[in-house]
Amino acid sequence: MAREKTNQNPPLNAPDYLAWHVTQKGDKAYWNKVGAAWMHKDGRGYTLQLETCPINGRIVLRLPPEDAPETANDAGRA
Repeated sequence: MAREKTNQNPPLNAPDYLAWHVTQKGDKAYWNKVGAAWMHKDGRGYTLQLETCPINGRIVLRLPPEDAPETANDAGRA
């Protein structure tokens, strides 16, 4: 019996927030994307996934831009 090809992939889950590593050098701030955060199903917390772990500066969570593509693996712009 032949199997029909069906798309079994679940829909992509875009992050609720993007995680940015911010460092200050003089009057300039440098923002580098380091990860993303997703709200828990119960709405009482977030899962933070970092692609790198900065040792200095700060991590800022921001809403994704309105025109950003919604993909699970991409946490925003480069």
